[in-house]
Amino acid sequence: MANNEELFKAIISHAKEYGFIFPSSEIYDGLSAVYDYGQYGVELKNNIKQYWWKAMVQYHENIVGIDSAIFMHPTIWKASGHVDAFNDPLIDNKDSKKRYRADVLIEDHIQKIEDKINKEVEKAKKRFENFDEALFRQTNARVVEHQKKIDDITAKYAELMQNNDLAGLKQLIIDLEIACPISGTRNWTDVRQFNLMFSTQMGSVAEGADTIYLRPETAQGIFVNFLNVQKTGRMKIPFGIAQIGKAFRNEIVARQFIFRMREFEQMEMQFFVRPGEELKWFEYWKKERIEWHKALGIAPENYRFHDHEKLAHYANAATDIEFKFPFGFKELEGIHSRTNYDLSRHEEFSGKKLRYFDHETNESYVPYVVETSIGVDRMFLAVFSNAYCEETLEDGSTRVVLRLPAKLAPVKVAVLPLVKKDGMPEKAREIMDMLKPHYLCQYDEKDAIGRRYRRQDAIGTPYCITIDNQTMEDGTVTIRERDSMQQYRVSSDEIINKLKIEI
Repeated sequence: MANNEELFKAIISHAKEYGFIFPSSEIYDGLSAVYDYGQYGVELKNNIKQYWWKAMVQYHENIVGIDSAIFMHPTIWKASGHVDAFNDPLIDNKDSKKRYRADVLIEDHIQKIEDKINKEVEKAKKRFENFDEALFRQTNARVVEHQKKIDDITAKYAELMQNNDLAGLKQLIIDLEIACPISGTRNWTDVRQFNLMFSTQMGSVAEGADTIYLRPETAQGIFVNFLNVQKTGRMKIPFGIAQIGKAFRNEIVARQFIFRMREFEQMEMQFFVRPGEELKWFEYWKKERIEWHKALGIAPENYRFHDHEKLAHYANAATDIEFKFPFGFKELEGIHSRTNYDLSRHEEFSGKKLRYFDHETNESYVPYVVETSIGVDRMFLAVFSNAYCEETLEDGSTRVVLRLPAKLAPVKVAVLPLVKKDGMPEKAREIMDMLKPHYLCQYDEKDAIGRRYRRQDAIGTPYCITIDNQTMEDGTVTIRERDSMQQYRVSSDEIINKLKIEI
């Protein structure tokens, strides 16, 4: 691809063309920043959720799952701070009439400088390899200069965000000469806060209706059920509660495909620990979560930790696992030490004790919490964009292939009769029926076998099984591997043992 922007456009186009993601309400011209998952997209999404659920709940004896309601008592959001403080700093360009998040404008500016650093580093490597010492020193000096600029901007930005200094944010945007991407001008309004929660009414008549909110996160459903789970499950500290569910945020600047949407899905786990042990567990979950990502086989250099310089008022440690998307490194998962803020606030607002009696220490306390939170949709985009590949083959032809991890692939096996005669379709159906209990399979008999292989490559199917004339003679089939395109013959009775796909 010519550049990352073109690559990202190709990824979005591929996702629609092959039934992964569609713009929501498309026949009515769509709904901004809302998407539907197609027939292959929903399978990939479910496989991601299953992969996470197994790692969290099935593999940990001290973590259990729940599914709390989307609608919750409105006081919950007052206690959590969302009613008063769940805001984004927004700024308008007076010429284009477009609205932006002030923090995103600054972060994008920093990203552009980081991109310059990466280019200069590549130049420095080449000049070092060519023994051009003078030019190497010049290039290296520019890298140092760019990095100092980033450090200065980041420090100033963190201070302004920490102090909620909206005027300072606007001045920083002006000082950095950040222009509107649409108009190209720097004619900005003041920065102001905008609450991100969707509200609605619950009640039989409008006059008597109560205002409630669509939840902006799934975590609070876990906190208010802390005692229910602890008592009924006889859970002992440390223990965790996991949940996968929908959340809703009225994002003004929703963009970058499914990276930032108004309706999205989260996979969250809240791990309850003794006071004073939270930082030990924070480090434990940092290690556990990055290993979970790397276990998919995606190159480690696509991940990095980004520690928060500005901590939320309830946190004493926070870091993001960032992934290298086509548009740069962005947050994929957050790991936060939330102290005992959430349970203490719900104690205060509900009047109910949310404490744990520790028989080992013979004391009662409000547990501290370490949170891991990952967006299902962002994880989908990370896996999908990393898997997308356009390659030129030895014969000069090209193919588009999704190199999805086999455990996540929507279709695991395609069963393909070479021709629609000579008993091959019937034999293929027999093999299909044998594989169905084990894997999601797809049967395809239309077009030449090469075209069918390409279709399966494009949706990420790891294996194709071809039934041909030799199958009818000796019962063997051809297995074709997606990534290497290598083919080998096995007895039809040995197919399942040969595939060994982890599900």
